[in-house]
Amino acid sequence: MLDAKPESDLLKEIPSPSRRLWLGLCIILSIFIVFTVYTIHEVRWLEDYQVNVVQRNRKASLQLLRLQNDAYLLAISMRDMALGQSQYPILDWRSEFNRIRDDMSDASRQESEFAVSTSASDDKRTQLRTALADFWSAADQVFVLAQGGKEAEARGQIQTQLESKRAVITEISSRLLLLNDRGQAEAAEKINAVYADVKREILIVIGALFLLALGTGLYTFEANRKTFERLHHLAERLQSQSEQLRKLSWKVINLQEETLRNVARDLHDEFGQILTVIGMMLGRLDKKVAGQDPQLVEDLHTVKHTVEETLQSIRDRSQMFRPAILDDFGLDQSLEWFVVQFSRQTGIDVHFEGKITNGFFPREDAIHIYRIVQESLSNVARHANARSAWVTMNGANGELNLEIRDDGVGFVVGREITRAAGEGIGLMGMQERAQHLQGTLTVRSSPSQGTVVSVRVPMRKPSVQSTVEKVG
Repeated sequence: MLDAKPESDLLKEIPSPSRRLWLGLCIILSIFIVFTVYTIHEVRWLEDYQVNVVQRNRKASLQLLRLQNDAYLLAISMRDMALGQSQYPILDWRSEFNRIRDDMSDASRQESEFAVSTSASDDKRTQLRTALADFWSAADQVFVLAQGGKEAEARGQIQTQLESKRAVITEISSRLLLLNDRGQAEAAEKINAVYADVKREILIVIGALFLLALGTGLYTFEANRKTFERLHHLAERLQSQSEQLRKLSWKVINLQEETLRNVARDLHDEFGQILTVIGMMLGRLDKKVAGQDPQLVEDLHTVKHTVEETLQSIRDRSQMFRPAILDDFGLDQSLEWFVVQFSRQTGIDVHFEGKITNGFFPREDAIHIYRIVQESLSNVARHANARSAWVTMNGANGELNLEIRDDGVGFVVGREITRAAGEGIGLMGMQERAQHLQGTLTVRSSPSQGTVVSVRVPMRKPSVQSTVEKVG
């Protein structure tokens, strides 16, 4: 039993994987976006951390080294000041001490700005400021004593008090440098830990994306496999229906040919004989009434002429429906006769050139070539608005090449072939006939460039058979 489901219902049976694929794509994109935002956040944090911790620690360390260098210069100056045989009095060193004081104050201030605040470093920084204040207070007392002429007492304070206070400054600076180095190491460890976490999370995200992509790919593969299976099943069903439609179409064509054959035979045999008898009777009547009634004789002549024209028209129509000349003289002479009749009836100048050698068509096949030419020229008359047409047929080497060309208005091929399927035989019917002969039919056309219909069908080798006709 033929399943008569329409194609739209058959297509509805095929589920679309688009929704699940879109869902999988959205999940992958969401993970990718979240991971991107997270990575950007971590990178920016690392950049800020390096700027705020590492770089600041380095700058603070530079200022502490600056303090240590100033303390070293103080030690050298104080050594020279403490010598009794020094050629410079103590007061001459005041300008050098003031320069070093300003430099150490600036270094201490910048170190406080750059340094990262911790409880231990803050305590040491407070101690450094206190030590600097004590040192410069003691230094001022030394210069006061020297100004009062107490050089020896001033040198004694330099050796006893001032040097110890300077040593405290150097010690505190060294401790702060150690704290900065420790903070630098901790910052490096923290950065490395963050990098390790980011690497681990990148691997996790890559793994998740891989699993999602794998799952999506497997689902797509399975969905495509099922879809193609159903499409294959649908194609088989459509092919079966197409084959059934082709067989039905061919039965319709055969029925059409049989009908045309019967109509041609009825027109030629029955109506032709009746009109022939009527003509003979009118001829005998004409002889009987000759010379009696001139008006009656003239009317008889008119009726007889009308009957003869009707008889000729019926014979022409009979030949057009089913040309007896095709059975008697072959395809090439039948086409030559047809184009002459077509030109006479339509006023289109049709040129025919054809020759078939070393081949023949069975009688039932030759009629299809004839019908293709007949339908092509009929389309020229109805649609092409052409002045001339050319029919060229060449049969040799086991193949028949037929071409029908016109100089008409032309058309857009794809759209017109589909539209013409319901117009008489139409181009679709012509294609059906060519395919039935195991050949091909192509149509080339474009607006204002005319139309060319090309047919290529195989021919059989000549042999003595009673069921076929020789062509050419």
